[in-house]
Amino acid sequence: MDKTPRDTAPDSWEQEDDVEATIDGQLDSAFTNLNVNAKPFVPNVNAAEFVPTFTIKAHSENLDSMVAVEKIATKEVIGNAAPLENGDRELTPDEPWDQKESEPCEEEPGGGCCGDRGPASEETGSEMEEEETPAPKVPPTQPDAPKKEHINVVFIGHVDAGKSTIGGQIMYLTGMVDKRTLEKYEREAKEKNRETWYLSWALDTNQEERDKGKTVEVGRAYFETEKKHFTILDAPGHKSFVPNMIGGASQADLAVLVISARKGEFETGFEKGGQTREHAMLAKTAGVKHLIVLVNKMDDPTVNWSLERYEECKEKLVPFLKKVGFNPKKDIHFMPCSGLTGANLKEPTDMCDWYTGLPFIPHLDSLPNFNRPSDGPIRLPIVDKYKDMGTVILGKLESGSISKAQQLVMMPNRHVVEVLSLLSDDVETDDAGPGENLKLRLKGIEEEEILPGFILCNAENLCHSGRTFDAQIVIIEHKSIICPGYNAVLHIHTCIEEVQITALICLVDKKSGEKSKTRPRFVKQDQVCIARLRTAGTICLETFKDFPQMGRFTLRDEGKTIAIGKVLKLVAERD
Repeated sequence: MDKTPRDTAPDSWEQEDDVEATIDGQLDSAFTNLNVNAKPFVPNVNAAEFVPTFTIKAHSENLDSMVAVEKIATKEVIGNAAPLENGDRELTPDEPWDQKESEPCEEEPGGGCCGDRGPASEETGSEMEEEETPAPKVPPTQPDAPKKEHINVVFIGHVDAGKSTIGGQIMYLTGMVDKRTLEKYEREAKEKNRETWYLSWALDTNQEERDKGKTVEVGRAYFETEKKHFTILDAPGHKSFVPNMIGGASQADLAVLVISARKGEFETGFEKGGQTREHAMLAKTAGVKHLIVLVNKMDDPTVNWSLERYEECKEKLVPFLKKVGFNPKKDIHFMPCSGLTGANLKEPTDMCDWYTGLPFIPHLDSLPNFNRPSDGPIRLPIVDKYKDMGTVILGKLESGSISKAQQLVMMPNRHVVEVLSLLSDDVETDDAGPGENLKLRLKGIEEEEILPGFILCNAENLCHSGRTFDAQIVIIEHKSIICPGYNAVLHIHTCIEEVQITALICLVDKKSGEKSKTRPRFVKQDQVCIARLRTAGTICLETFKDFPQMGRFTLRDEGKTIAIGKVLKLVAERD
C-alpha cells in the first residue's frame, strides 16, 4: 500500500474512491471527525457558494477544494503518508471522479456526499444532517391516523382470568410488541418460575405487578386494524383495585369481559364475592354499550375446547348480564379463545370447529361505527396529570374537538389554560376529535392545581359544577337499610369524591316506573329511589339527559359497589 509510486496515484485514488463510494455511509462519521483536523485549508470563503443545492454545477465549481479534502481524508483513512499540496494532481481523474462521486451521492439517503465535503461545508453539512435525521422517526401511518375511528376497549373480569395475557397476545399479533421483547419477557418470567405470565408483562409494566402477577393500575396500549384504531385499557381484576377499574371503564366505548373456562375458576369469579358480576355491572354503569365475553383458557386440559363447558358458562352469565341491563341479542357477543396460545384471537383455530363466528380482532374491526358529535361542547375529564416541561394531563375527549394553541377553561376552578401541544396515543397532532385518548401540555396552570376528575371545557360552554344534586339510584348490594345521612364514595366519570345522601325523595317502582307519593324513610337492596346527594367538595357533573357520560355514577362503600345511579337535576347552592 505504502510503496505505490507517485505516478500511479490517480489510478489508485480512482479505485480507492470507487470502494469508498459504496461504503460511504459507514465512513461518514470517520470523515467528519478527521476533517476537523484538516487545518491546512479553511475555505470558508467559498462556504456561501454551496448552500446544499445538490446541483452538479455547484459540484464542479467547488471541485478543487472538495477533491483536495477527499484526498486528504482518504489518505488519512488509508494510511498513505505522501504529502499533497492543495490542488495537486487532481485534474487527471477529474471526469470519472465527478461522475463516480455524484452517482452514489444521489442514491445515498442520509446525504452521504454532504459529509464528504469536509470542513468547506461543515456548517451546511451539519444543518443538512439536522434536517434529515428526524425524518425516519415520524411513524409512516401518521397521515391516516386521524381518519381511523378511535375506540377504547376495556378488559374486565375476575382476577387471573387472563386479561393482561390476552392484551399482550393481541399486541404481539398486531405487531405492537416485537418478538425479541417477548422472548426477553419469557426468559425473565422463566427465572421467576412464572413462564405463563410473560405475555401479560407487555401491559403490567411495574415490578410489583410482575412479581405478584396482578394488575394494579389500568394498563394502556394501542393497536390498529384495517379500519380502526384501538386503545386497550387493561383493568385490574382484584377487588381491592376496583376504584382503578372504574376509572378505566369510564373511558371505554366497548368492554371485553374475560372469563376463565377452567374448572373452578369460572365459578369463583361468578359467585357473590367474585369480580365477574361486579365488573359487568360497573361497565354498564360507566356507559359501555357493547360487551364481548371472551371465554378464555379453552386450551386448558380440564376444558380442552369442549362445547359443553362453553355453553355452561354462557347459560350462567346471560341471565345476570340481562339483569345488569345488557340486551343479550344486540349488546353481547360470546366467543371462545385462548390468551396464552393466541387461538381464535386473530386467526380461527382448527381445535374449535363448532365456533363459526369471526375471531376476536376481525370481530372488533367489523363492529359498526360510533357516532360521536365533533361539534358539541368540549368535555375532557382528566384521568391523570404530571410535570414534564410544563403541566401534562391525560384523558379521553368525550365530545367536541381540541386544537393546538386553543384557549380552554379548567373546571371547577375556572383556570384559563392554553394547549401547548397535543398527543393522541403518543403521536403528536394539531387537532383531535371525540373518543381520542389525549395527552395535553398546558400553559397557565400548575400541576398541583389539577386533580383527577377536573374537566377541560371551552369558555362559551362551561360544564356544570356544584355539590348538591338529585339522582335516581338503584341499590344493588347492601346488607342493611340506607337512610338519609348515609355516607359513601361517589365515582362519577373520572372523579372520586365523598358523598352523603341528605334526603330520600321517593321510591320508584321497577316495573311500572311510578313514583311513590310519600317520602320513604329508608331504602334497601334491589330498590330504586330518587335521592338528594351532597358531595364534600365541588365537583363537575352534568345531568344524564344532557350528557350521559358525565351523568352516570356508582356509589361504593367498604370496598363494595352499593348502588348505581344517574343524575336527574343539579340543585343550586343556597348561600
